[in-house]
Amino acid sequence: MLRKAGLSTVCEEARCPNISQCFERRTATFLILGDVCTRSCRFCGVGKRKPGDIDPQEPYRVADAARIMGLDHVVVTSVTRDDLPDRGAGAFARTIRAVRGELPGCTVEVLVPDFDGRTDLLAVVMEESPDVLGHNVETTWPLHHVLRPGSDLERSLSVLKAARSMEPRTLIKSGFMVGLGEDDDGITDLLTRLAEVSCDVVTIGQYLRPSTSHAPVLRYAMPEEFARWERLAKSLGIRYCLAGPLVRSSYMAREVLDTIRSGGTLRTTATGERTWNPSR
Repeated sequence: MLRKAGLSTVCEEARCPNISQCFERRTATFLILGDVCTRSCRFCGVGKRKPGDIDPQEPYRVADAARIMGLDHVVVTSVTRDDLPDRGAGAFARTIRAVRGELPGCTVEVLVPDFDGRTDLLAVVMEESPDVLGHNVETTWPLHHVLRPGSDLERSLSVLKAARSMEPRTLIKSGFMVGLGEDDDGITDLLTRLAEVSCDVVTIGQYLRPSTSHAPVLRYAMPEEFARWERLAKSLGIRYCLAGPLVRSSYMAREVLDTIRSGGTLRTTATGERTWNPSR
């Protein structure tokens, strides 16, 4: 269905390890603005070459696919498009409007790039009042200049802070990986800074190398470490933290939103899978 609609998913392009589980549940994270990124992060499996033109019909194809799939929560992300005058902000806004036009009761979550730190472009997206606005910080401060050329931690934090001030009703979300050479002090500092910009949801997952040309995995974190980081995030005032080896930005996105809004809980099974228990 995705191929027939001419759509991409970050699930496929970034080689997400949860793709079979999520596709079985008929959930996917739509990737707009093409499948080629203008930045060269050393951990990302998305293609890097000259981007193509923007398809003005793409927002409507996303909305139509969401309708066919029967989605009640749509997650939309994009490659970074530094080549576009608006860095792709307009496409996010049009996609939110198209989805809500096709599915009036659907909630919408967007995972956006940093828009070069331009608050005027971020405002274009926030004017549509997405239910969730995500922007990933990806890694701790000492590793940014090595792993994220063209990006900056301070800029990413400023995006999250600005989004919070523009639309208090929107849940603000971010995420990062472990296993790239960070230490506990760096993780504590990053969680503290995310709490300081009033981030509501944080996801923490294990980095898995997409290919031998990407940054190597330097270590694998143990389950008890992920549990400790979840507790730390909560103690710092972050409303929800989802941490585990295969956790990714959009993993169980609808369940996380429902959990926060309803006061339910996400339970970890013996196999490490997350199940949602709504409040009674």
